[in-house]
Amino acid sequence: MRTLTRRFVLLAAMIAPLGAYGVNAHNSPQGGPQGNPLAWPAGTIKLIVPYPPGGSTDVIARLVQPCLQQRLGTTVIIENRAGASGSVGTATVAKSPPDGGTWLLVFDNHAANPFVLPDLPYDTEKDLDPVLFIGTAPYVVSTQAQKPFKSLADVIAAAKAKPGAVSYASVGSGSIGHLAMALLSKQAGVRLVHVPYRGGGPAMNDAVAGHVDLLVGSTALSIPQIQVGTIRAVVQTGSARTPALGAVPTVAESGFPGFAANAWWGLFAPAGTLKAIGERFGAEVTACVREERVAKQLTETQQVSLVLGGPEELRKFLADQMRVWGAVAREQDIKAD
Repeated sequence: MRTLTRRFVLLAAMIAPLGAYGVNAHNSPQGGPQGNPLAWPAGTIKLIVPYPPGGSTDVIARLVQPCLQQRLGTTVIIENRAGASGSVGTATVAKSPPDGGTWLLVFDNHAANPFVLPDLPYDTEKDLDPVLFIGTAPYVVSTQAQKPFKSLADVIAAAKAKPGAVSYASVGSGSIGHLAMALLSKQAGVRLVHVPYRGGGPAMNDAVAGHVDLLVGSTALSIPQIQVGTIRAVVQTGSARTPALGAVPTVAESGFPGFAANAWWGLFAPAGTLKAIGERFGAEVTACVREERVAKQLTETQQVSLVLGGPEELRKFLADQMRVWGAVAREQDIKAD
């Protein structure tokens, strides 16, 4: 059993009477009995983003940071610890003391990493405790505006007419976008050529230039270029159409019932973190996400469908994602770069 630190004991004593999500987040940190502060213990909080600056996960962290600092009454530091598809930063959190001082904000490849990365230095389900299921967004399959693909049926017909002639870019081997296209290719009975890139920027540049036929990318990456007309959306992968792409059908609507692949974001803590600590922190992040400025940025610019579900909802969702994408990775022997 891990040794309880003084910080952990102080935090447990402070939070225990507050209960679960019943904490009155609107009153924190000023809302204790008779106005006594409910400030977080002295010292900084680290919010680990296991990806480079500028990505969607980093954006979410920086949007909520000022609000969290105000509500918790302490400094919140965002640390970008990128590497190995997010596993470097994730391992840091998995090995951190469960005292409320370190938290992890992950993207969807968190669910695929156990199957596409060899020798992962942590157990995804055992070494991290779910805290908050923030939300989801579909992927978009797009093409350069001058290319002939207007629908998923066009793509499949071209791939069947010339096997191996249609290419698609993704943000990297073993990413959810890659796994989704691999699954779709199998279900459609075609072979699409995967061209992996190291990030969305380079992949988008080559899609706009026409060097690849298709791009599978997040809504945040794709919609700005769709709006200016440099690329055209072909199909989206969510279970329902996202509002910004209301005229673009889903894969499920295009002849593949039940198909769904979503980007998603979740908050985790080191395993063994006191339940009330996780609930308090999750409640505060939820309150920050619900602020008008933050919610508008996420739902309109990033096209995130906010879930704001608790630990059990995130645990169940993660297990389902691992089941689906683990099967694809194993069946098609897909590994990360």
